[in-house]
Amino acid sequence: MSSKLPSNQIMIVTGLSGAGMSSTLKHLEDFGYEVFDNFPLHMVKPLYEAPESAQHPIAIGVDTRTRGFDAESVLAISKEIGATLTFLTADDSILLNRFTETRRRHPLAQDRPVQDGIRKEMEILHDIKTESDIIIDTSELSIHDLRHTLEGYFKIGQEERLSITIMSFGFKHGVPRAADMVLDVRFLKNPHWKTELRPLTGKDQAVGDYIEQDPHYAEFVQNTQALISPLLPLYKDEGKNYFTIAIGCTGGKHRSVYTAEKLEPWLKEQGYSTNIFHRDIER
Repeated sequence: MSSKLPSNQIMIVTGLSGAGMSSTLKHLEDFGYEVFDNFPLHMVKPLYEAPESAQHPIAIGVDTRTRGFDAESVLAISKEIGATLTFLTADDSILLNRFTETRRRHPLAQDRPVQDGIRKEMEILHDIKTESDIIIDTSELSIHDLRHTLEGYFKIGQEERLSITIMSFGFKHGVPRAADMVLDVRFLKNPHWKTELRPLTGKDQAVGDYIEQDPHYAEFVQNTQALISPLLPLYKDEGKNYFTIAIGCTGGKHRSVYTAEKLEPWLKEQGYSTNIFHRDIER
């Protein structure tokens, strides 16, 4: 008799070499998942069906080094066992820099330039990326940002409900690629221009008090809640389990941070599982 793990309790993690799959699996292990790295494809289904597998959430890492690897087989197995298929990716220039810095060989370019291996792997994994449930672009993520992102998706103990990540960021550092919705709060008065507030962040009460005094702030919050409230259930009904709201200001330290901190408890009150992190607060 097959074990039936709850949704979000068995996943297949794959992606481009150098995009952070090993780090992802280590974080998942910290979260309480039983991790199997570079696991042979023909053994995935027997592992899933083993009675003892129902006792622990499972994360299975497969990539182009895996024995018997091919895109069609990965997709078929993932659908058969109902796994959450998670794909790690990054810009090719970022991947090239990572391989150059670590002086590692690309697994598909042992005797050729790294660029050739990256290009070939992108072609091999194209269909898997297209069909993945979750795509995480690590181009702009530190190891800590990656952990925060994964917590929003996979931390054990979350109920079966829409999981929302609220992220603050600075536009001058780029818009987060993982964002499903972007809110721009650069119209608010900027605490950066107040000498006594500049070294603080949106987590400090003095900054919050200054932002609250902006005559447009309260109306913005009300309109944002009115916009989000009817949309989120529709995303859930369409099968979307994870949603990222990115809130941006110029530098990502004051207005966006405070607004994210205000929005997160309201979303939690609406019954959503929430995770918050501030991408640029320490820049």
